[in-house]
Amino acid sequence: MKIKDRIALYFTLISTSMLFAVLCTVYFTFMKFLEADFFERLTDRTMVTAKLYLEADEISRDALNTVRHKYLQKLNSEVIRVYDKKNRATFIGDTAQYWTPATIDAVRKKGRLKYTDGQRQVVGIYYKDNQGDFVILASADDQGSHNRLDKLLKIMIFVFILISLIVLLLSRLIAQKMLKPLQKFMLEVKQTSAQNMEFRVEENNNKDEINLIAQSFNHLMEELEQAFILQKTFVANASHELRTPVTRIMMTAELALSKERDQTAYQKVIASMLEDAEKMEHIITGLVALAKMDLNLINSQLVPIRLDHLLSKIQTEWKSQKNLDLKITYQNSINPKPEILANAILLQIALDNIISNAFKFSDNQQVNITIEATKNDFLIHITDNGNGISVGEEENIFKPFYTQANDFGLQGEGMGLYMAQKIIDLLKGEITVNNLEQGGCTFTVILTKI
Repeated sequence: MKIKDRIALYFTLISTSMLFAVLCTVYFTFMKFLEADFFERLTDRTMVTAKLYLEADEISRDALNTVRHKYLQKLNSEVIRVYDKKNRATFIGDTAQYWTPATIDAVRKKGRLKYTDGQRQVVGIYYKDNQGDFVILASADDQGSHNRLDKLLKIMIFVFILISLIVLLLSRLIAQKMLKPLQKFMLEVKQTSAQNMEFRVEENNNKDEINLIAQSFNHLMEELEQAFILQKTFVANASHELRTPVTRIMMTAELALSKERDQTAYQKVIASMLEDAEKMEHIITGLVALAKMDLNLINSQLVPIRLDHLLSKIQTEWKSQKNLDLKITYQNSINPKPEILANAILLQIALDNIISNAFKFSDNQQVNITIEATKNDFLIHITDNGNGISVGEEENIFKPFYTQANDFGLQGEGMGLYMAQKIIDLLKGEITVNNLEQGGCTFTVILTKI
C-alpha cells in the first residue's frame, strides 16, 4: 500500500472513530431524554388519575371536564390502576390486579417509583386523600419515542457512511498534495547516474521531512561526487604523470641494449634510469598522499580547533626539525581564543605545504605569518622574501604537477600547492596569492569563524 493511501486510511479511521463516538453520545443522550420525558408524562397521568377519581368531589365541573379531557388522550398501551390500602384495584371498572402486591408495597414505602419493564415504562405514586391512602400505578409503551429513535439511528448511519466516504476522499487528496514534493523528489532521483554526479535535487525553504531528505540526498551526492572526482583525478594524474618517466626508462634501456657499451656508459644509463625511477616514486607518493587526504576529508568530521595553537605547533616544528625561522604576528583585533571548524591534521598539511613553498623559493629566509580577523573570517597571510611569481602564473601554480622549481634549480613535483588548495576548498575556505612590490609574494588563506 502506498504512503498516501495509508495516510488517508489512518486519517479516515481516526476521524470516523471520533464521529462514531459523537453520534453514539448524541443517540444515547437523546434516548435518555425521551425516556425521562415519557416518565414525566406517566407521572402526570398518575396525578390526573388522582384528581379525576379521588378529588372529583372537591373540584368544579369545568375543572373536572378539563382533567377528563386531558386524561382521555391516552398513551400507547396505557394501563392505570388505583389500589387501596388492601392492595385491591378500585374506582376503575377493570379490576384485574396487573401489578403484584410487592410492587404496590414498594410504591407505598418509597412514595414514588419509576422503572422500565421490557419496552414499557412504569410510574407509581403514593397518594393520601380524605377517602384513604391509595397507590396509583401507570404504565405505557412509548412507541413514538421508539419510532423517533429508529429514524434517528437510520439518519445517523447514513450520515456516518456519507461523512466517512467524504473524509476518505478528502484525506486522500490532501495526502496526495502533501506527498507531491516526495513524488517530485523521486522523479528527480531517477535522473542521477554515474555520468550525472553533479545533479542535485531541488530544495525549498520548508523545514519539513521531505526537504530534510532532499538536503541529506544532496549531501550524499556531494560526497559521492568527491569520491568519483577522486577516482578520476587519481587515474588521470597517474596515467599522465607516470607515462613520461616510464617511457624515458624504456627508451633509455632500449638504447643501452641496442649495442655493446663500456662500463661507464652502462653506469650513466643506470643512473639516468634510477633518476627517473626516483621521480616515479615521488609522483606515486604524492598521488597516494592526495588520495588518502581526499578520503580523510570525505569521511572526517570537522571539529573546533584553536588556530593559534595550530600555528604555534607549526612554528615549533619548523624551528626544531629544519631550524627555519617562522614569525607569527597577531593583529590586535584577534579574539583571545580564535576557533575554526576544521580537521587539524589536514589543515596543518595545507599550511605546511604553503610554508614549505615559501622557504624553498626564498632560499630559506624568514617567512612571516600574519593573522587578521574580520567579522566572519580569519585571514592567514603567509609572506616570503623570494622573487615572487611570474606574471600570469598565479592560477597555474595550483594545478597538479605544475612547478617552477626546475627553473630555479630546485626539486619539486608540483603537488604541494595543489593539495593545499584542495584541502582549503573542502574546508569551505579560500586561498589566494599576490606578488609584493618589494619582491616575494603573499598567500592568503581565508577560514570561517565559529
